[in-house]
Amino acid sequence: MHLTFSNDITCNTEERTITGKIVPFGNEIGQTSAGKVVFQKGSIEIPNSPKPKLLLEHDAKKPIGRMISFSEEEDGIYATFKVANTQRGTDSLVEASEQLRSGLSVGVEVIDSKREGNVLRVLNSKMFETSLVQAAAFKSAEVLSVAASEDDEAKETTTQNESEAVVSDTTNAVAVAPEVEAPAVEASRPTVTAPIYARPRINVTAEAFLENTIRASVLQDEDARQWIKAASDTDTVNDVPGLVPTRQLTEVINPKTTGTRASIEAISSGVLPDAGMKFQIPRVKTAPTVAEVAEGAAFSDTQVEIEYVDVDVKKYAGMQQFSVEVLDRTSPAFFAELVALMGDAYAKATNTAVKTALATGATLDSTVITLPWDGEEFAGFIARAGESIYSNTFKFATAVVVSPAQWSAITGLVDGQKRPIFNAAAPQNAGGSLSVDSIRGTVLGLPLYVDYTMSGTADDSVIVLNRDSYTWYESPRLQLRAEKVGTGKIEVGYYGYGAIATKVAAGAFGLNQAV
Repeated sequence: MHLTFSNDITCNTEERTITGKIVPFGNEIGQTSAGKVVFQKGSIEIPNSPKPKLLLEHDAKKPIGRMISFSEEEDGIYATFKVANTQRGTDSLVEASEQLRSGLSVGVEVIDSKREGNVLRVLNSKMFETSLVQAAAFKSAEVLSVAASEDDEAKETTTQNESEAVVSDTTNAVAVAPEVEAPAVEASRPTVTAPIYARPRINVTAEAFLENTIRASVLQDEDARQWIKAASDTDTVNDVPGLVPTRQLTEVINPKTTGTRASIEAISSGVLPDAGMKFQIPRVKTAPTVAEVAEGAAFSDTQVEIEYVDVDVKKYAGMQQFSVEVLDRTSPAFFAELVALMGDAYAKATNTAVKTALATGATLDSTVITLPWDGEEFAGFIARAGESIYSNTFKFATAVVVSPAQWSAITGLVDGQKRPIFNAAAPQNAGGSLSVDSIRGTVLGLPLYVDYTMSGTADDSVIVLNRDSYTWYESPRLQLRAEKVGTGKIEVGYYGYGAIATKVAAGAFGLNQAV
């Protein structure tokens, strides 16, 4: 059977030692980990080699010192402990001197005992450790002195002799205190404080916090109140990691990618053929003619010629590699978000391919525009684009695709009276609908698309087009998942096939600008 119990302490500062009554004898009842306990005189054996360690809160991973002497008296056992010159040891001295940790508590292994009602009387036991704790079970014993010095090793022998002499002359806690001359020590030496921290650190745990809260509120324990006050000043992020856990929401903030494909949305789309890395689209090279002819004359004879547009199929693929633990032990939202991010990357790659094809095939405006342009210049550009597209394809312009920079410039266009051309309240300014909270709008009757893969205000930053002149053919998007048993890794591949067909290059019209 292992028992722990604790006794109140009082402190002053002299040597780097803690001295006090660690076990009461007689009929004093203590509340221990095994209930009510009374220790009979001579019932505790203290080993000489090695001397018991002084721990912090009975935590074997937090030793702060070792017993250097003890004396068994009629009313209990008194002991002196040497505190190590470590950060934890220094903090413990400060906490003891300020009564944040106000008890000495021993752990014993009970060898022989007997029950007397609801009280366990210990007849024989062996001590295996002593701890500095924040609360006491036995109220009679107290630490006689707590001190710190820079030259610990030089004074250790003297401290042992003084402590032993003091304890041997003492029959109770009240008589012992004057022998140590605590008031004189406090007057001759400065109060010891931690060398780095402005305030003492305490070992805050969820269990200790709950215990002290109950003691302070129910039992009106002043020591517990002081402990709670000190704990309230603790930085729970740095001092007590895990006591206040950091929660992570399933929501993932993504300011880096988007699945929008403005250039692809602006043109027509089709289904990719089921086989092959290239396909052909027939296109009329020479059209038949009909002419007015005289009576009996030969018919107009212009033979139809067909040519074929070669369209290359491209693969767009990406992959991610992660451990099986990430997939098995994280939120299900992880994999869903991973696939969404890979889908955004696929959208960017395919949209860039279409944007490049539009810029490559577009007819460049013969009128050079000096930026920033005004409303008259912008309207003139749209008019020339419509004429060019219709003249070369016999189809009308259906959309305009712009870069974010041009979107901003067009949205800010005003008339001679500084009134907005787009979304204006006055009826004379009804050029279309365009705003900063939407990447879709209309300008002069054309749907406007803002393409984030375009940049700046160069020649390719504004393109007017006919949607049927360009077609994006695409296969379904596919996923592959492979597990590498040898390395414990999972690879996820995300890919698809697509092809951009430039059916009539003149179906696009681009800006010709000079900055």
